[in-house]
Amino acid sequence: MSDRPVSTLNKPDAALELTLRPALFSDFTGQPKVKERLEIAVTAAQQRGEALDHILLSGPPGLGKTTIANILAKAMGGNLKSTSGPTIEKAADLAGLLTNLEEGDVLFIDEIHRLQKTIEEYLYPAMEDFKLDIIIDQGPNARSVRLNLPRFTLIGATTRSGLLTAPLLTRFGMRERLDYYVVEDMEKIVVRSARLLNVEIDEKGAHEIARRSRGTPRISNNLLRRVRDFAQVRHDGRITAQVADLALAMLEIDQNGLDEMDKRILEAIITKFGGGPVGVSSLSVAVGEEPDTIEEVYEPYLIMEGYLMRTSQGRVATELSFKTLGLKPAGGAQPKLL
Repeated sequence: MSDRPVSTLNKPDAALELTLRPALFSDFTGQPKVKERLEIAVTAAQQRGEALDHILLSGPPGLGKTTIANILAKAMGGNLKSTSGPTIEKAADLAGLLTNLEEGDVLFIDEIHRLQKTIEEYLYPAMEDFKLDIIIDQGPNARSVRLNLPRFTLIGATTRSGLLTAPLLTRFGMRERLDYYVVEDMEKIVVRSARLLNVEIDEKGAHEIARRSRGTPRISNNLLRRVRDFAQVRHDGRITAQVADLALAMLEIDQNGLDEMDKRILEAIITKFGGGPVGVSSLSVAVGEEPDTIEEVYEPYLIMEGYLMRTSQGRVATELSFKTLGLKPAGGAQPKLL
């Protein structure tokens, strides 16, 4: 993808997301070890004239799993067919996807951990032998038909690799985990995205957005758009550190990068549950959010930054949470220390 500024007039956010996604490894910032291993795998497969091994990409949402799948498909010269685990409701849905693939194509299944187990079993021969066994008719007339599939690459993405079954995990030739990005890489992503959006931003403005983006490119791109809107309406359109700070304060994102839901979670643990431990089900009721969303979206960052501990008894707020929010647990109990 070219890094030239593009006109974004009247483009919805979904279209903007596509323009901001790198199309080549050379444009992809961060995840250096993962990128190096994947580039080697692509080069080796090209030299042998073979399809890539099946690849599992894991890690929190918004770190670039879908982007990497697009880059890999383009690098191998194949088409990318995308779907997600919950949308494949019956074996016929999977059979339709597999039989429409061509040699060298990439099938990308997001949230692969949410595949139904009966459907997952159809993937085993498809991944291992490039064959698909389907059942025709029912009862005494039922018979099995084996179809040959072109050599394709399955790329699975998951936020919870621990939920994948062992038989499925072992069929992925490569398993790569994406981690949160460091601030320096986030700054590069913000600057690149601003250039593509034709937004003027200085170094300190980019740093302010980057350091409050939770180490997640998807969040940095979303924040950049909102800060761009603020700068356009309330200022001269240029994003400086002061403009970014004012815009992010309006969005209720504090100096530590905690948003409104982060603080609601920590406040609930401290004030309603005495600092913890508390189970995720009780916590989800207290803050009005789904347990899966708390576990997959909010908890990983809070744990990584040291605001939260996950124990066998439940979630526990750390001393850092008490200090950051300036709160005390109900009943005046002392915070549980790390």
